[in-house]
Amino acid sequence: MLPGNCPDTRERTLVLEAAARLLFPTVLVFSVFLLFEGHYGPGGGFSGGLVAGLAFVLRHIAGGDDDPGSTLRIRPPVVVGTGLTIAVLTGLAPLLWGGAVLSSAKWRISFGDAGYIDVVTSLLLDVGVYLLIIGVVLDLLRSLGSGIARDAREAGEAAPRGSGGGDR
Repeated sequence: MLPGNCPDTRERTLVLEAAARLLFPTVLVFSVFLLFEGHYGPGGGFSGGLVAGLAFVLRHIAGGDDDPGSTLRIRPPVVVGTGLTIAVLTGLAPLLWGGAVLSSAKWRISFGDAGYIDVVTSLLLDVGVYLLIIGVVLDLLRSLGSGIARDAREAGEAAPRGSGGGDR
């Protein structure tokens, strides 16, 4: 059910794939909720990033080592670099206006009779940390997953049954 090639179909289960397809977007939405809720309650960039990382771990387990899951290829070093750049620039930006490092400001965006939203500039720092943590988790999956797949191939475990890949 997940897109992508799987060289060994006997190890895939329909239940895990269906669960991953249902849970992946739900867990990502919950991680974004944690990211935005972090200023007013428990959560923030770190916990939201870890929850999003768990969604990618689930997807990786269901899809195998070739498939982080979609037609969009995510490059973990780019995600880590983007998150780190956003976090550092957000932390240093107040220096341009004579403020202290990591100081924040609060803006109120009004939508007329519909209400308003308070935006805190430290949200950008949380977004940077969120992306940084997701990138680190994806990089760990890529590193560890490729090592496990390589070891399985070397041991002959990835060969389908009946091909003589390691039974003799």
